[in-house]
Amino acid sequence: MIEMEQFKNRHIGINDDDKQKMLETLGLNSIDELIDQTIPSDIRLSAPLSLPKPLSEQEYAEEIASIASQNQIFASYIGMGWYDTITPAVIYRNVFENPVWYTSYTPYQAEISQGRLEALLNFQTIISELTALPLANSSLLDEATAAAEAATMMYGLRSRDQVKNNVDTLFVDENIFPQTLAVLNTRMRYSGIKMVVGDYKAVTFDESYFGAILQYPNGDGSVEDYREFVKKANSVNCKVAVATDLMSLVLLTPPGEWGADIAFGSSQRFGVPMFYGGPSAAFFATKDEYKRSIPGRIIGISKDAHGKVALRMALQTREQHIKREKATSNICTAQALLATMASFYGVYHGPEGLKKIASRIHSIATYVSEELKEMGFKQLNESFFDTLKIRLPEGITTKDVRENAEMRSINLRYFETGEIGISIDETTNAYRVHELLAVFAMTTGSSKVFMIDDLPEKTSLKDYQQRKSSFLKHPVFNKYHTETEMMRYIKRLERKDISLAHSMISLGSCTMKLNAASELLPLGMAGLQRMHPFAPVEQAEGYRQIIDELEEMLAEITGFAATSLQPNSGAAGEYTGLITIASYLESKGEGHRNIVLIPASAHGTNPASAVQAGFTPVTVLSDVKGNVDMDDLRLKIDQHRDNLAAFMITYPSTHGIFEVEIKEMCRLIHEAGGQVYMDGANMNAQVGYTNPGTIGADVCHLNLHKTFAIPHGGGGPGVGPICVAEHLVPFLPGHPVTFSTDVNTVSSAAYGSAGVLEITYAYIRMMGAQGLKEATAVAILSANYLAEKLDDSYGIVYRGSEGRVGHELILDCRGLKDVSGITETDIAKRLIDYGYHAPTLSFPVHGTLMVEPTESESLAELDRFVDAMIEIHEEIIEVSRGEYSKEDNVLVNAPHPEYEITADEWTHSYTRSKAAYPLPYVRENKFWVNVARVDNAFGDRNLVSSLPATDEN
Repeated sequence: MIEMEQFKNRHIGINDDDKQKMLETLGLNSIDELIDQTIPSDIRLSAPLSLPKPLSEQEYAEEIASIASQNQIFASYIGMGWYDTITPAVIYRNVFENPVWYTSYTPYQAEISQGRLEALLNFQTIISELTALPLANSSLLDEATAAAEAATMMYGLRSRDQVKNNVDTLFVDENIFPQTLAVLNTRMRYSGIKMVVGDYKAVTFDESYFGAILQYPNGDGSVEDYREFVKKANSVNCKVAVATDLMSLVLLTPPGEWGADIAFGSSQRFGVPMFYGGPSAAFFATKDEYKRSIPGRIIGISKDAHGKVALRMALQTREQHIKREKATSNICTAQALLATMASFYGVYHGPEGLKKIASRIHSIATYVSEELKEMGFKQLNESFFDTLKIRLPEGITTKDVRENAEMRSINLRYFETGEIGISIDETTNAYRVHELLAVFAMTTGSSKVFMIDDLPEKTSLKDYQQRKSSFLKHPVFNKYHTETEMMRYIKRLERKDISLAHSMISLGSCTMKLNAASELLPLGMAGLQRMHPFAPVEQAEGYRQIIDELEEMLAEITGFAATSLQPNSGAAGEYTGLITIASYLESKGEGHRNIVLIPASAHGTNPASAVQAGFTPVTVLSDVKGNVDMDDLRLKIDQHRDNLAAFMITYPSTHGIFEVEIKEMCRLIHEAGGQVYMDGANMNAQVGYTNPGTIGADVCHLNLHKTFAIPHGGGGPGVGPICVAEHLVPFLPGHPVTFSTDVNTVSSAAYGSAGVLEITYAYIRMMGAQGLKEATAVAILSANYLAEKLDDSYGIVYRGSEGRVGHELILDCRGLKDVSGITETDIAKRLIDYGYHAPTLSFPVHGTLMVEPTESESLAELDRFVDAMIEIHEEIIEVSRGEYSKEDNVLVNAPHPEYEITADEWTHSYTRSKAAYPLPYVRENKFWVNVARVDNAFGDRNLVSSLPATDEN
């Protein structure tokens, strides 16, 4: 019988004929011969992975539809940070489902990222103006981790006297969401910060406090007056951070106007589905004077080489992979795609549209409050935005209400103290209000009939609580309110960006592989989108099946005993793995172990994550071939034996090689009483051939947005689950709402960004064990093919013991600079003229380019990239021979924007065609940039991170 088309043949870009051509180039006869020369024999798996039989795309579509149908979608009034919302179809179809937006990379190359940079600048403007704080970043992971970032930022901002006097106490109001409190407990514990939880009205501030965290409206939904609290805190040099609801700030006096230093929260209700907890973009805003301490990315306005306005990521020297162990945060992945969706939501609705939505939510909540009062229920929140806290009449129990609510497919919040919470959202309409009130009427035995044709505008807010200041006056928020105009605006931005929809993105260590449509299509199912993370578990059977099976499959792939899906980024996974080790060591009475050895070849966020987890990182040197220097490793182990907690290694290393002594490294660490943490950033070179458990590690994290096909989304979402050996299982993250324990909670939701886990689930279910193994082999084959093709022009910095690279390679540009003055940055910018995103620039070795082709690229695309790199090499040689000056050549002036190429005046010594069409294929499919090389220094000296307010429309 002829089988259905296998998905792996669609995912893997190299066919059998291509493989033979590539192997001939390498002088090899088979893939097995290449693997034998690449992956050490003593770490190879002895048996194939035990995974389910692979499904075809059609079979998977039917399977996931069946699974999603097991989720019961009730009308949700649970709130607690997640609210049903309406994603405008024009945004859903043109952004969320559009590969130009979801397959693009973090905008480090500003010239080919102007579209998403503008969308993120709009996001920052929305956040800044709604919070009334001048500086916002372009998103964090979720609300709870944003709270932790606020705490550590305030700690880092202590005055010299406060540091000298060891001021280390954080006050947290008791009425914040329980998941936020749990994450704060975890993060403060390992940061060495004392945390006092109490009633903000009763706290007595003294000189021991450096910061305070409040919630507005608070965890029960009450709108409190915090002005006097802020004054008291400020009187002892204590800063104040506020968790807040973005939609509420449309109506409420914003935190910046009553003295807050920081405001943070979730932008989920700005058009991003709940997705059983995520992903959705957290926001973070603060005062301008704290710009060098704010975590995450900042989009700034700068100019290009010819003075045209251009956008870029500002103040990048703050970032963790540059500052390493001195970083104040380990934030690497943001939630860029979701921030982009939220920003377009704000643009589409504009200030007046947002006011209508917020007013309608508040009016319905007020109306419901009044109706419940008439039925004998007491509403405990004197002032509120959208959330009521209801005390039940004598003789009525929460069980009575819950039975009637669930009979009508309604979920409410049930407090342990007996009250009921009701959070109104954008989707609440007259019919839903009727059904909601009928639940309470039925419980009391009332015969009242609610005939609701129109919901009148109402308010419960006092005058001083209501926002008086205007917001979003810039024209971008006031002219794209029809679908036609909005669609054209989105498309205008889209045309400015390079993504996988255009060409190969050859970023080393970032694995920009195919994000298949069949993996992503199911995300549109209501059964997956509209599930609240705190819905009763029996309503989420579909999600539970996906989660349970995915945990098992990832444990099998990594060779470990268990998986936690909670960390919602790779760097969060690093942190989670390290605190899991810390908890284990504490349980053995070895909590004094605080040293983490980190090779110089490790992934860039490792040192920052170690510091955040309370450890002290110590660098282990590399030898001349790029391997861990075994003599230095033994020396460092001996120096720190009594306090050695862990060894944090990336494998294959960020130098792109499989180190043959990896098992010996693990043995030495274990012998000294430490644990081995394996950074899974390069798992794309392991799957099916080896795994961390077989190698000897104790824990690893996985970047699902790298090896396992979740899109990068312009800088997020990322997912960073950890897999652990049996002895570490008891210390995996808990959750205060979903699980019975809140130990080591690291994210707002128990399963982190559950909404995109289906992508990895689909990838594994359709690839199967053999498909995954083939993908690994082709990734290694493609990297070695490029190494062979480009070696003569550039040279390969590091190779393994038998002359092979892993799944990535480092091109040496330093010699070319010596003879021509052309830098690796010039090469990166010139690649844009050829229609390519640059490889990873000057990391991990300065003066180099790190390339990772991935298994999903075709041989034709690899050859186009080779042709581009060789032609650029020839252009460099032309400069070295003096054919073009060092001051005026196609490389130092790259990229060449359309406005320069088409200008009447042309002053360069080379031709327009040489600048714009360096190879024939470029002429056939030219990607035009709209800005020249961006002036980074100007943007940092003159930081502008939001659009100017104006009355123009």
